[in-house]
Order: sequence, then structure tokens, then C-alpha cells
Amino acid sequence: MLSRKNKILAMKVISLFSVVRGYNIPIIVLAQYLSAIFILAPEKRALDILLDFNLFMIVFASAITIASGYIINNFYDSQKDLINRPNKSMLDRLVSQKTKLSVYFSLNFIAALMAFIVSWRAFLFFSAYIFLIWFYSHKIKKYPIVGNLTASLLAVIPFFAILMYFYNAISFEEIEDHMSHFVVISAHALFLFLLLLIREMIKDLENLKGDLANNYKTIPVLYKEKVSKQVITALIFLTLIPVYILVNIYDVGYMDIYFYVCYIALLFFLLYLWKSNSKEQYLLLHNVLKFLIVSGVFCIVLINPSVLWHGKNLLLKA
Repeated sequence: MLSRKNKILAMKVISLFSVVRGYNIPIIVLAQYLSAIFILAPEKRALDILLDFNLFMIVFASAITIASGYIINNFYDSQKDLINRPNKSMLDRLVSQKTKLSVYFSLNFIAALMAFIVSWRAFLFFSAYIFLIWFYSHKIKKYPIVGNLTASLLAVIPFFAILMYFYNAISFEEIEDHMSHFVVISAHALFLFLLLLIREMIKDLENLKGDLANNYKTIPVLYKEKVSKQVITALIFLTLIPVYILVNIYDVGYMDIYFYVCYIALLFFLLYLWKSNSKEQYLLLHNVLKFLIVSGVFCIVLINPSVLWHGKNLLLKA
């Protein structure tokens, strides 16, 4: 049996895992590698990409930067979370604020060091990313619209880190040949950005009570729930733009099945949204969006499974 000291240590490790949302980090890493294999460099063997040391450093730096971002976000949201997520908040409080800050600065230092090993451009990129995450958590997130937009943008920035890495490795003459990859990753990023923005809007509806108590100026607080639902409706229809680009202009293989199913699910999501008025209903909608986002990561493989053993370029549809 574990001693009392070991039990306390185990609980603190679990608490820190909860703070950094350790269950999200592997999904982010997987999404970056799948994007690299199936979208950015499909002409290369998957093994070559997985063994690329510099890419590993970029992906790992992204992962620990995001983890540190969750820590600083948790640090500033501790009072609000006591109202909105009391059970998780009690678990998170097993680790002191001082320890959270120590881990936060340590992770950021490691991320910056790893980026510097790759290149000075990567170092500047991650330094700016770290600063933006802190500034969002400290200031921006309390403001309507701009807070939602910034949160969603910060979530897709890691994909542009690997985009920057691959484009930095090719010559100027090769850029035109890789333009289709740039458009496809941008369309995927736009689709993900819109889903994340919808999720942020749902979270505002879900956390209305805590936001009111802590003077967070979110859209539901300032303009009521109906306006939030109208904005979410508009965002769902905006997702048609990247879906059209990916399904009708570029060949994304069998992943078009995911986009069709996803859009049907979003239409049912929309119907349920307008009938929802409780925290439990908004939580269900939040979880539906999480499922769509995570399943989208795994469905990247459907673009062209043969890329796993030999490369093949993405082509424009005839």
C-alpha cells in the first residue's frame, strides 16, 4: 500500500495533470504529425517525418507551450472555476499557485530552448506565442468577441509552426509547387478555427454564472444568450467555406466523408442549441464539438493512407 506521503504526491501529480489538461496534449501532438505526414509533406515517407529531429523539437515545443498556457489560464481563472467547475477546481487546488507558476516558467524556458536549437526564427515564433498566451489569459479573455477570436487563433497557431518549418526547408523556386499544401493546411486550419470559435462561444454560455460573478464581459453577459446563439449560427454556416474548398477544389481523399458527416452533425447541433437553456445542455453541446474536433484529427489519415509507406502529392481536382 502507498504511504500517506506517496498518496499526497500522487494526488498532486494528478492535480498537475488536470491543470495542464494532459489528456489534450497527445491529441495536439498527433494532429501536428498527421498534418505533416498527410498534408504538408505527403511526398515523403511517414518514417522519415517521424525521425526528423528538428520537427520533433517543434512539435514538442508546441506541446509544452500549450501545457504552460493551460497553467497560466488556470492561474488567472481560479476564482471563476470555483463557480463553473467546482469539482475540477478542488482537484486543481491541490497544487499551490506558487508551484503552478514555477512549472509555467520552467516549461516556457524549455520550449524556447528547444525552438532555439531548431533556428532563431523558431525561437522568435515561440517567444511571441508564449507572450500571446500570457496576454490572452491576463487581459484579452475578459473581453467579448476579441477574447473568443484570440483563444481560437492561439489553438491553431501550432499548425502554422510546422508549416513554417517545412516552408523554411524548401527553396524559393519550390514554393509554387507546394502552394496547394499551403492552401489545404490553411483551409483545415480555418475549419478548425471556426469549430474552436463555436466551442468558445458555447463555453461562454456554459460558464455564464461564473463570468457574471467575476465581471467577465462575454457576449452572453453583455448581449444575452439569444445574440450568442445567433453568432454561433452564423459561424456554423461560415464553415461551409473551408468545407467547399477541401471537398470540391482539393483532393482530400476519403476525408470528405468526415466533412459531410460533420456538417450534418452541426445542423443537428444547431437545432439543439436553440432549444438549450441550461448548463447541462450547453455542456452536452460542448462535448459534441470536442468529439468532432478529435475525430477530425484521426480522420486526417483518410486523405491518403498509402502515404504511410510511400509519398504522394496532393492534386487539384480536375
